[in-house]
Amino acid sequence: MSEHKPRAPLYEALVHYRKRKDASFHVPGHKDGQAYSDIWDINEEMALARVMEIDATEITGTDDLHHPEGVILEAQQLAAEYFGAAETFFLVGGSTVGNLSLILSVCTAPGDVLLVQRNVHKSVIHGLMLAGANAVFLSPQIDAASGLATIPSVETVLEALSRYPGAKGLLVTHPNYYGMGTKLQPLAQLCHDSGVPLLVDEAHGAHFGLHRQLPPSALAQGADGVVQSTHKMLTAMTMGAMLHVQGGLLDRSLIRLRLAMVQSSSPSYPIMASLDLSRCLLQASGEKLFAQALDLASQMRNEIRAMKRFGLVELGASGDSGAYSIQDPFKVVLYDAAGELNGYALQEALEACGCIPEMSDERYVVLALSVGTSQQDVDRLLAALQEIAAAGSGLTTGAQQACSAELNPSEANISTWNILDTPAASQPQLQAKNSSQTMPMAANVSTPVLFSLQPVATALIERIPIEESAGRQAAEMVIPYPPGIPILYPGEWITIEIKTALLQLRRSKAKCQGIEDSSLRMINVYQSTEQRREHRESER
Repeated sequence: MSEHKPRAPLYEALVHYRKRKDASFHVPGHKDGQAYSDIWDINEEMALARVMEIDATEITGTDDLHHPEGVILEAQQLAAEYFGAAETFFLVGGSTVGNLSLILSVCTAPGDVLLVQRNVHKSVIHGLMLAGANAVFLSPQIDAASGLATIPSVETVLEALSRYPGAKGLLVTHPNYYGMGTKLQPLAQLCHDSGVPLLVDEAHGAHFGLHRQLPPSALAQGADGVVQSTHKMLTAMTMGAMLHVQGGLLDRSLIRLRLAMVQSSSPSYPIMASLDLSRCLLQASGEKLFAQALDLASQMRNEIRAMKRFGLVELGASGDSGAYSIQDPFKVVLYDAAGELNGYALQEALEACGCIPEMSDERYVVLALSVGTSQQDVDRLLAALQEIAAAGSGLTTGAQQACSAELNPSEANISTWNILDTPAASQPQLQAKNSSQTMPMAANVSTPVLFSLQPVATALIERIPIEESAGRQAAEMVIPYPPGIPILYPGEWITIEIKTALLQLRRSKAKCQGIEDSSLRMINVYQSTEQRREHRESER
């Protein structure tokens, strides 16, 4: 009796499409790559050649993502079964479109309230803008040893649900970019007791729950809507992601409509095929692949622990921590224990040795492993660390030189969340605050912050040096990328701590999105109440 072999129906349909070599009188215009045939004759190794041969469109036999009835429907059903969802939707715009569609499906009327963990991806903020929703921001828990933020505590969520019984749901990010997290099930239970869904941005946890040594998935812990970047920690092509739903608290018909709005009407078939193939690969060989990758991750950690020069972010460093009880074994977070290289400089040194980390911040470097990581990769990384350690204090990178000047110990961490216990809005004209008042105190649960797409008149915005920005309201987002978590959103008050963080980002030469001045010299802020009053009077 032959063993059942997992299928990849969409991928198989595209392979069949390529083999048929039909005459194409449909889009795309490259005609299965034929437009580049002369180039291929010169360079038969053209990187895109094989991809273009399966870059199909909605024709007979290839189905339609926005009305799936054939191979795409079957591929999504197989994914739902494998990942443990009631229904799965393929995403060709990354987790971004999953977050947007979830927010737009629960916040259906302007002014709806959504409880949102403050340290969320920028796509969540954009979803709030599109929905015209009120965000009630919840402060995350902080791991004492590392200073890194995870998810809000049970107590914070309970307080938020009590204060805002009309909230449409709770949205959290789990795990964080560093692979850290804690239990989601208590939050799911609180949400369900209140009759609202738990939405989880699990972009960096698509592999969770797929092996006994991996943390449990958000779905297994009761989340209602879960967005996963299959391309990040699994094996799909970049931009390939999935949205999983279960239970009866989400309107799936509305989710389909929202996805049709935010996804392209011409979705990439190679990306969709890679989602199908990724699931098929794991279903066929996942146990073996994960076991091998976990062994490599363990080997890397053990070798780094033996190097006195470097430290690791690990469970147990803070004792019994409610903020940090889960660590993704495939995220290795290290730092220079000697304190000579900050995170940016350590990343630069690793890159000089041919090892490219996922990201870095002021203190840490994040290394992302996966089932695609090889023994050769691990050996190369360990050799690079040995080389950096051997260089000792003689190694100075451009990033380290940029950060060493004017840095004091109080600037050790950059917070990517800022909760203010005062009414707020992302539009200055909705503010009732007097600019002469002192800055409000931080709180675990914010008052509602109204987000909108309504543009603000240029005359109501001024550009000032970041050194002078404390006490003003930001008129633009500032998003260190990666990880893509806004340190400021439009309308948010700039505290002294945030100003300090912005200056630190500038010295570190960090890459930031959203802000007009990418050099972080100037920032756009809303005019003060007095300035806006003078502006209105001048227009009379």
